[in-house]
Amino acid sequence: MASPSVEKDKYRTYLHGDEEKNTKWRFGAPPNYEAVNKLFEEGRTKEWPPGSLEEQVQTLVKNWEMEFFHKVDINEFRSIDPKKFTFSLNGRKPMSLEEIGELGGGYIPMLQTSLPQKLRPYDPDKETRYSSHIAFTTTLPRGFALEILQVYSGPPVIVYKFRHWGYMEGPSKGHAPTGEKIEFYGMAIFTLDEDSKIVKVEFFFDANELIGGLLKGPEFDGSTEGGVSSCPILRNTG
Repeated sequence: MASPSVEKDKYRTYLHGDEEKNTKWRFGAPPNYEAVNKLFEEGRTKEWPPGSLEEQVQTLVKNWEMEFFHKVDINEFRSIDPKKFTFSLNGRKPMSLEEIGELGGGYIPMLQTSLPQKLRPYDPDKETRYSSHIAFTTTLPRGFALEILQVYSGPPVIVYKFRHWGYMEGPSKGHAPTGEKIEFYGMAIFTLDEDSKIVKVEFFFDANELIGGLLKGPEFDGSTEGGVSSCPILRNTG
């Protein structure tokens, strides 16, 4: 959970500093990434040299994710230009921040699907930012780490390959925890403007890699308190 006293995070430069003194945080306080940082450092496959393009992209992406999921006021975002910013998944029509908010925000836009509702193991149309937040903290209590595997081009158009992973140590959507690693891979394109602000984000990945892993455990009739009946959608990311 978020903590009012957070030590400096070496992977997220926009989590601290004078600019964040009066920041309005979505869950009442700055997020604490201590657990997911440990998960990242123990499980990453590469360690990029300080100052390398890969390290710079890693910082950019983790700053963006932190702000996107935890800052309330878009005018306090330092990583993006909120007036120009658009997001798209797997070639779908780009969405503005306003349209993302109408969907529910958070990672709900990242799990869009064209499947009929009756065939969806996870239905983003029935989720809220809060329900997905609670579900994630229950199912993946150590967080969902992010690793930049390869950077194919630098700014202003950054193309990179990534890996997300965590451990299913809590129940998910009526399925018992397995303790197994849940991971998926994908590609992303981040476009920056002349001020190095992100103006376009494009993601390409198969969400079934994530959802399938979360439904591997046996079904059970336990309590669904705390939103564990919802498929998690990532609170802390790497």
